[in-house]
Amino acid sequence: MSRSPLLGLALAVALGLPALAQPSPSPSAARPAAERIAVKLPRVASLLGRDGDIRIVAFGSSSTEGAGASSPAQAYPALLERDLEERLQIGASSRRSITVLNRGRGGDDAVAMAARLERDVVAERPDLVVWQTGSNDPLSGVPVERFVELTRAGIGAIRATGADVVLMDQQWCRKLSGVDGAERYGEALHALAAELGVPVIRRRALMRSWVSHGLMTPAQMIGPDGLHMTDAGYRQLAKAAAAQILVGAGLIQPTLARN
Repeated sequence: MSRSPLLGLALAVALGLPALAQPSPSPSAARPAAERIAVKLPRVASLLGRDGDIRIVAFGSSSTEGAGASSPAQAYPALLERDLEERLQIGASSRRSITVLNRGRGGDDAVAMAARLERDVVAERPDLVVWQTGSNDPLSGVPVERFVELTRAGIGAIRATGADVVLMDQQWCRKLSGVDGAERYGEALHALAAELGVPVIRRRALMRSWVSHGLMTPAQMIGPDGLHMTDAGYRQLAKAAAAQILVGAGLIQPTLARN
C-alpha cells in the first residue's frame, strides 16, 4: 500500500508534531512509503488505505475510564476519537468514522481485566485495541510473572480476532514512584511488547519529557491524589496516542511521534 510523504507530513503538522528536515534524494527514496515505514498495525493500515471506518476499544483501568478528568468528554478515549476523526480526513476521498469505545474501569489490575476481556473487548469486534495496563498491579500485589502471563494471553486473544493492539504503560506519578518495584511492571510490559511486536505508547517517558520541555508541570499533569491525570494531561496523552496509531499504521515516521 503506497503512502504519500506529503500526507504523512500533513498529519504530523496537524497533530502538532515537529517536522523533519527533508533528506537528500537517495535510491531508497523512490520506494513506496509502506516499504520505508514499518507497519505494525496492519488492520488499521488496510482500513485507512481504502478510506474505511475504524472501531477502537480503549481498554484499561482508571486512566482509561477518565478518573481525574472534569467530565467523560475530557477522558483520553473521547479526545482520541475526536482527534483521529479530524486528522484522518486529510487525504481521505470520503469522510471516515472513528469510534473509540471507553472500556476502562477504575482499580482494575491484570487479573480483573482478563476476567472481562471477552465481554468488554472481543465482543465489541474492534479493529484496534489500545490497552492501558500495569499501573494497578504493583498496588494490588499481582506478581510480575502473572501480569506478563495475563497480558500475553490477552494480546493473543485480541489478535486472534484480527484486531491490532497497542499497549500503554504506567503514568509517571508520585503515588507509583513510592511503590517498591513498581517500575518492574513497566519493564516487563516493554519486554513483552518487543517480543510480540506490539507498539507501546510510552506514557511514563512522555510525561517526563513534557515536563523537561516545559509543556506542563507535574501538578498540571497529575491531580492532587498523586495518581490520576488532569484534563491537560489527558489532552496531551490523546495526542500522543493518535501519533502512535499513525506510526503503527505507517502514515508517519516514528521520529515525528516523539512529542
